[in-house]
Amino acid sequence: MEKDLKLFNELVEILLEEEQRQPVAKPIDTDQLFDSLDLELPDTPTLSKDFKASLLEIIKYTPKTASVAFFNQLYGGRISKATLGDLLAVMLNNSMYTYKVGGPQIGIEKIILKKICSMIGYGPQSDGTFAPGGSMSNFMAMVMARDKYDITSRNTGINSKMIVYTSEVSHYSISKNAALMGIGRNQVREVKTNSHGEMLADDLEMKIKKDLAVGNHPFFVNCTAGTTVMGAFDDVPLIHKVSSRYNLWLHLDGAYCGSVIFSKKFKHLVNGVELTNSFSVNAHKMLGTPLSCSIIVTQDTKDLHLSFSNDAEYLYQTDGDEFNLGKISLQCGRRNDALKFWTLWKSIGTQGLERLVDKQFQLADVARNYINIHPDYELYSFEDSISVCFNYKDIPAKGLCTALYQNATLMVSFGVFKNQEFVRLVTVNSSLEEKDIINFFKELETFVENHNFNIK
Repeated sequence: MEKDLKLFNELVEILLEEEQRQPVAKPIDTDQLFDSLDLELPDTPTLSKDFKASLLEIIKYTPKTASVAFFNQLYGGRISKATLGDLLAVMLNNSMYTYKVGGPQIGIEKIILKKICSMIGYGPQSDGTFAPGGSMSNFMAMVMARDKYDITSRNTGINSKMIVYTSEVSHYSISKNAALMGIGRNQVREVKTNSHGEMLADDLEMKIKKDLAVGNHPFFVNCTAGTTVMGAFDDVPLIHKVSSRYNLWLHLDGAYCGSVIFSKKFKHLVNGVELTNSFSVNAHKMLGTPLSCSIIVTQDTKDLHLSFSNDAEYLYQTDGDEFNLGKISLQCGRRNDALKFWTLWKSIGTQGLERLVDKQFQLADVARNYINIHPDYELYSFEDSISVCFNYKDIPAKGLCTALYQNATLMVSFGVFKNQEFVRLVTVNSSLEEKDIINFFKELETFVENHNFNIK
């Protein structure tokens, strides 16, 4: 173990150097991947020097998500105290289904969940769990909603046409989860949105009435705190007026931007979160915790037990249900995703998490201001969003983003909203500073100047 830890430290030093020297790794074409790198699994042991060489090559060509040139996904950066917690979790290797094998780590998870429930205004009966990603957080919310609507469905299956409502720009996991649950993709109603991408309550109610009129069974409404492309926030109080009128479960998918609950300045963007039945948030996005760190909380812990508890004498042999977290979890064996968030939160405090959130909005303002004062740019996004959407010199966004990636210049994605394609720069990377935002635009402009593009 000591030798491998020494090798690990050597590799980490090289990784940090690579991030500085080559912030965007030169991509390997998929048809060349297995010829370019030694990824084969041999029958005999690999020599130490060859093993190290293979790891070095893999590090060199793996995308650098912690570099200041990474704007591509809704995560990024590296915060040392959170990374420390993740490394300790790997070394401890506890599973989180029982107190017997989790010990104090169970308490760490419970204190995080209790704190978040309190922050969003959930009552003393509330609780939550860590899920394997935002998609599965949404899945758990839908399962709880199904069982709340029809308690027999757990045993007899779904015997009616149950209907899900979500905005037309919500995360793709909603329709995927409907398929997984046996509800069916065709039973997902896509609610219209306004010019910002916020769900329209009037269209939601119209669709609910239409379903009820033909004998369908509405049961679940999904709101979004930070839509994937535009970063928009649905109006929860307005949607709640509709969902409560028809006694539907209301979930707020805050995977992307639900972390605004930590900011006094931006918490208003999720006004009404206390009215929801469930709420999810990914600490590996705005809060910079290593992947993955997904949390779902619900108003009543009974709903978690109702949907996810299952007796197993070979597991639950000591302590009560309150500390045997497998009784309210989607999984059985489950890695410890709480410790890395706890080490971050413990080290910088709630005020430090607030600064992380506020900084991302401030950096988005820097980007929008740059776009607004430079006539070659066209801005499509709005304030109070950390997704900055724009086009440059009428160059097709998909072609520009692909060329920047293939030439190892910048990693940034493109998006589409209301049939308009654009570059989507996200400021969620915790490593970014104001100078990195300005440098992004300078790099882009220099790249365009030095390359030929087809103008629309």
